[in-house]
Amino acid sequence: MANARDIEELSNVWIPMPDGTRLAARIWLPPGARTEPVPAILEYIPYRKADHTAPRDSRMHPYFAAKGYAALRVDLRGSGDSEGLLQDEYLEQELQDGCAILRWLAKQPWCTGKVGMIGISWGGFNGLQIAAKQPPELGAVVSVAFTDDRYSDDVHHMGGCMLVDNLTWAANMFASTSQPPDPATVGESWREQWLDRLRHSGFWLDTWLRHQRRDAYWQHGSVCEDYSAIKAPIYAVSGWADGYSDAVFRLLRNLDAPCKGLVGPWSHTYPHLGEPGPAIGFLQECVRWFDHWLKGVDTGIMAEPRLHMWMKDSVQPATSYECLPGRWIAERDWPAPDIARQRHALTACGLELNPDAQAAETEPTWVRSPLHVGLYAGKWCAYANGPDMPHDQRLEDGGAVVFDGPELELRTEICGAGEVTLDLASDKPVAMVAVRLSDVQPGGEATRITYGLLNLTHRERDDAPEPLEPGQRTRVTVRLHEIAYALPAGHHLRLAISSSYWPLVWPAPEPAKLTIWPGTSTLDLPVRPIKTQDAEGLNPFGPVDMADGDPMTVDAKAEQNWWIVHDLAKDRVRLTVRQKDGPTHLLNQGITYAESNDEHYAFTGNKYDSVRAETWYRRELRRPGWAVTTLTHCVLTSDSEAFELHADIDAYEGEQRIYTHSIHNRIPRDLV
Repeated sequence: MANARDIEELSNVWIPMPDGTRLAARIWLPPGARTEPVPAILEYIPYRKADHTAPRDSRMHPYFAAKGYAALRVDLRGSGDSEGLLQDEYLEQELQDGCAILRWLAKQPWCTGKVGMIGISWGGFNGLQIAAKQPPELGAVVSVAFTDDRYSDDVHHMGGCMLVDNLTWAANMFASTSQPPDPATVGESWREQWLDRLRHSGFWLDTWLRHQRRDAYWQHGSVCEDYSAIKAPIYAVSGWADGYSDAVFRLLRNLDAPCKGLVGPWSHTYPHLGEPGPAIGFLQECVRWFDHWLKGVDTGIMAEPRLHMWMKDSVQPATSYECLPGRWIAERDWPAPDIARQRHALTACGLELNPDAQAAETEPTWVRSPLHVGLYAGKWCAYANGPDMPHDQRLEDGGAVVFDGPELELRTEICGAGEVTLDLASDKPVAMVAVRLSDVQPGGEATRITYGLLNLTHRERDDAPEPLEPGQRTRVTVRLHEIAYALPAGHHLRLAISSSYWPLVWPAPEPAKLTIWPGTSTLDLPVRPIKTQDAEGLNPFGPVDMADGDPMTVDAKAEQNWWIVHDLAKDRVRLTVRQKDGPTHLLNQGITYAESNDEHYAFTGNKYDSVRAETWYRRELRRPGWAVTTLTHCVLTSDSEAFELHADIDAYEGEQRIYTHSIHNRIPRDLV
């Protein structure tokens, strides 16, 4: 590796767009690139290169530069120090800007014209979306924690249900897009640009709530609409605790372009920073990928199995884990031909493993879940920054109908996506179902293995939902998230079915009673045989290695906590989620940033019109002689007919409030 002192860092470079807007880039060049051009690696996201992501960027991109790549971190239009406005996710303007960046890169004297893209979350999304545009400069992509389907597998919806993270993500971006560019970079125009952002960036939840079914809005940017458009090689990466792991398997099944997959134990983070652990030497793996596709070096990476996964061992239920026990497994292809489907019948006695049994009519059971089912579900997308993982599922099972399997005589390894087929009826035209599969230990503790959701009006199609006919039996299939999980002998499976899952999912318009006929309902699980090569101790990744990073100090330890308070006198329940970081001082940049988030989820009794989600987000930036603060407050409530949306923003320069704005809209429910 080149000495870090020999790497040339350009703290801000302006990249001109065709319309004259300038995007801000931080660039690291390897030694000698000015005379001997090198390939480039681009990360293109809206999270502020000069402060918010600077600590992470400075550990990753100089590493790539030391390995012979020009590494770039570019702020999206209207974010960080870049000019213009950022008014929603993945707009066509963003993708065209990305293609323009690639063209600009290819023309630089220090670049060979070959470019790779890397990104997590937003950057994982737009790497794929830009690949689908087929820019000739793009030679390979590493997408981490991403989706190929913006409607059915993103922070907004799942199984046609509206995720409550739809609000929290909107609130997060409301706060983020309200921050100004840095005057040390852009000069005196910073205040004018800031006011422009405050006036015009908008509160995106208002738009998202007006698209409650799959339509052209969500199809844009969903590369699943045409997988064949992607020609560039894709390395697809995620973690089991992340909300986006299913997309890895869809790309492996559907891409014609070269594709590898990697799924570890991690939450929403890069694998070299992976939590829960074990973290891996992911940057070395990225260099092997880019060396193969951008430098033509035979690193052997394409001769290896297409998919590596962390097979999780059984664990006690907890809301956070430092490290998840398990082992690496590999599959030459996906779907793996030797993974068998194991069918379980739902019976009056529980789960019965009898794949050859014919469906038999039985007495029905029913469930009308209380709203507290879901309080211990954790986040849809865990960040492993506190108790955001699902807790002991016994705390949820009392509000569900439960089917227990027999005690396992042998170790069983689930690998893939299970399915639950339910023969049911609802007494309401709009209803949902949540299905959880748990590992029940000999002591009774229940660890959630995987789960699935379905808005029953979306039982046939997401683009054309239809209300249920109350009392009419129908068969629906609920797909469970992909997983690799090993249950030891002596444990047993539990399937729990509920009619609500708050606050992970926004409830139906009113409580629904679901009648379920167990005899004609089934659970299908993918079971992987234990292979001889697994016993050889596969260890495909090296130790964590990265650059030292920018020097910084932090005034206080980050605070992350969850509190559940049940006021028994008023029968009111309130879940509070708090995250508070910093202040963090970036010594090279001379800037300090701090942020705090408070989220509150409440309901009274089992009154569906009492559910309330509320966020308070604070963002601060300071340098000598300059201090700015933005405060946002968002509230989402509903009745049986509509959503009520309230949002406020206040911006301060020093102690003086320089901008305030309020939004209040009522948006009809569309079979949600």
